Amino acid sequence: MMMTPLALIDNLEHLPNPFTQFEGIVSQLSKNIPQLNEAEYRRDLQLALCFIYSYNGSQATFNSYRREVERLLLWSWNIAHCPSTELRRDQIEEFIHFCITPPESWIGTKNVARFKLHMGQRTANADWRPFVAHVSKLEFKNGETPQAKQHSLSQAAIRATFSILSSYYGFLMQEDAAHQNPVALIRQKSKFVKKEVTRKQVRRISNLQWDYVIETAEMLAEEDPANHERTLFIMNALLGMYLRISELVADERSAPVMGDFIKDSDGHWWFKVLSKGNKERLVAVSDEMLNALIRYRRFRDLPLLPTIAENTPLVPKNRGQGAMTSSRQVRNIVQYCFDKAYERMCEDGMRTDADDLRVATVHWLRHTGISEDVKTRPKEHVREDAGHASMATTDKYIDTEYRERHASGRKKALRPH
Repeated sequence: MMMTPLALIDNLEHLPNPFTQFEGIVSQLSKNIPQLNEAEYRRDLQLALCFIYSYNGSQATFNSYRREVERLLLWSWNIAHCPSTELRRDQIEEFIHFCITPPESWIGTKNVARFKLHMGQRTANADWRPFVAHVSKLEFKNGETPQAKQHSLSQAAIRATFSILSSYYGFLMQEDAAHQNPVALIRQKSKFVKKEVTRKQVRRISNLQWDYVIETAEMLAEEDPANHERTLFIMNALLGMYLRISELVADERSAPVMGDFIKDSDGHWWFKVLSKGNKERLVAVSDEMLNALIRYRRFRDLPLLPTIAENTPLVPKNRGQGAMTSSRQVRNIVQYCFDKAYERMCEDGMRTDADDLRVATVHWLRHTGISEDVKTRPKEHVREDAGHASMATTDKYIDTEYRERHASGRKKALRPH
């Protein structure tokens, strides 16, 4: 049976700066990883850490780059038996195949901590695995549990592997640690990544489902305002301002505050967001969203409208002080509304119409808001509010062509006259 590797790279909050504290990192790791007693592998790790650490401005980006580069190092050291700086094009192809079908000893069935605190030291957790098998939300609700043999990589995950590793080897070349980029030399990436010939349908909830979801949030707020006025505001903000979870909760990059609502010289309200890539954007605040904000502020005993530079947390903790920092808590809040709305729809005899709510995620609310607004607003305006880097991304939400195509397709006869 293939040996199970140990994690190499700790979480960002526990990772010392590898540019200045590498010797401390490697001295601890080398106790359990024999390769790190050799200079070439120590150099390999140092380069990888410096590359990944340069993305420390965003937790999500750091995690993505760490995942891909760490998997490469583990495969290179334990399977190819060489540093990643020495891998050839054909070996990178072998690695991609390995990632698509890794051995079960490399696959976990739940997310566990990479490192644990043992006798005052951060020590690699033997239960951690480089890959993790998952089940869908619906399968989980039906009592199914992840199995290692069910692990699979999505097309998006494979594309991310190519992209991140190509950047990594570009960095190695700049550092004179690699003579060429073996990822860029792979000519037939189509062996791994399927070319999409049809546009993916945007995953969103229907208007009927949203009516039940927001009515559910309103009912919860009426019944238990102490806990659910915040719920109602969160639901409105996610859909009405196309927010991602990371744009609603406080993290190491930013802490959204009431002062992020800004009134311009024309009396129009905007919401300032720090979005992906640490880029600021302004979202136009609709009249209905402004009313939702006023209701929320009234409940919190604040003046009806925000003031310039107001530092009141946008979404506070229900217990304790300060801003909400848990993205999982937001997911739980949204899921609770989805589950309650699903129950109400079933009670009203609309089980089939309710089914999507069993698999919907928080991000579907952003998709729903964009999909609805792009029907009536100039798509350039929607693009700016959504923070899309390309108009092509916004165009994915325009489904007029699909509706017209299906309307004509419904009239096709099985017995042509």
